[in-house]
Amino acid sequence: MEKAFKKGHTHLQWTFSLLASITLLAYGMECGWISPTTKILQSENSPTGYPLSDNMVSWIASAMSMSAIFGVSLYSFIADVCGRRIGIILIAIPEAISWIIKLSYSSTTTLIIARLFAGLAAGGCFNIVPMYVKEISQDDLRGVLGTLPMLLQTVGLLIMYIIGAYWSYFTVVTIGLSLPIFTILILLKAPESPAFLVKRGKINEAIETVAFLRGLEKDDQIVQSIVNGMQKEEEHFKTLPNLSIVGIVKEESWRRGFILIMFSFTFHGLNGSYAIMTYASTILISTGAKFDISPEIQTLSFPIVIIISTLALAACVEKFGRKPLLVGAYLVSACSMSAIAIMMIVQDQGVNVAGWLPVVTMMLGVAMYGAGISPLPYIIMTEMFSFQIRAKVVGVVVTFAWFMTFVLVTIYTPMCNIFGQFSPFVFYGAVNFGGFIFTMIFIPETKGKSEEEILQLLTKRRGSQMQNVI
Repeated sequence: MEKAFKKGHTHLQWTFSLLASITLLAYGMECGWISPTTKILQSENSPTGYPLSDNMVSWIASAMSMSAIFGVSLYSFIADVCGRRIGIILIAIPEAISWIIKLSYSSTTTLIIARLFAGLAAGGCFNIVPMYVKEISQDDLRGVLGTLPMLLQTVGLLIMYIIGAYWSYFTVVTIGLSLPIFTILILLKAPESPAFLVKRGKINEAIETVAFLRGLEKDDQIVQSIVNGMQKEEEHFKTLPNLSIVGIVKEESWRRGFILIMFSFTFHGLNGSYAIMTYASTILISTGAKFDISPEIQTLSFPIVIIISTLALAACVEKFGRKPLLVGAYLVSACSMSAIAIMMIVQDQGVNVAGWLPVVTMMLGVAMYGAGISPLPYIIMTEMFSFQIRAKVVGVVVTFAWFMTFVLVTIYTPMCNIFGQFSPFVFYGAVNFGGFIFTMIFIPETKGKSEEEILQLLTKRRGSQMQNVI
């Protein structure tokens, strides 16, 4: 129905999706901050007044991921009770506090505290922002707008690598502080998610918001049809028992969707690209690369590759769909991770490897991360579940995703020490190949489909699989 009409406009959906995703831009800058700042913190001119040891820097770096796990549950609750827009504003507040602490007083303890605040915000970024973007977007824009969080996160990483390498500590921190302040001010005028308004019984306000975002009149058939669909979902939801994760799992179609998305995020979290970005120099040496590349240029190359690949994804995600792109990304990533392992084994046997080959292979793996493996599971997840349960499901899944990232980074060095430098990449290759098979067989195509259509598709698949078993 929706595609048959060409009335209205989409620029407000783009605008507010972009503004909401600025929190991911700030998150990207926070992620990238530790890399160029380590040299400053360990110098005689350290803002702490003394050079920090490797152990101190390690605690500062890891503090964010530790608190992020707790931030997910907090922001899931906020999104359900206070709304998506308020939740995004409340993400920007601890982001601002983090930069204010760095600017006001710098010591090992205060920098750890600052990163803990940043971690709380990070826990909400991948929870509320994709949810809000999905709920203000029309069906044929969900995929494109869903790539904005990943794109802005990587742009933030690139910006921090550039300014952190060449500008002073306090200049960098001041720039970092400006982003969350801007987000707070600008989002005060942003609309609330129509789905949340329906959930709160504010039907007239939901109609006004849908009409405003699409440039249509309030009595337009499209607007009325969209809000009526949300009301029907809400009425069905009220007939269900208490809504907890246990209650969600008891509903067959939701249970199947939840299990599928948890498996999908297992492959996503253990993909290995994050390990490549974290240990790039060590991995390059292990593969025998012989490049005289400065550390600054080498570091910049990864976010640039991710930005290009994410832009490519945005250009084709609505044309080709989610599933084919994710299947292709996992297959190419499996090949690249396996190739890295092979090059390491060959290098250990004394065989020379072409200097450009390890670099190209690593870039290919990272490109697939930006072109599908990172953003597409988030897009599929927000499309798969109705707005009544979305916050709770997303909260659990994103917490799990953070845990998987923690596991990925933690097991890399022990695996290298026990089994050899090549062993993590044998594991990553197997994980990506598993993701390829799993996505191809089990994950439904969600492009252009409503939550109801996706749940019906899941139910039909379950029924057909049971018939095949019988």
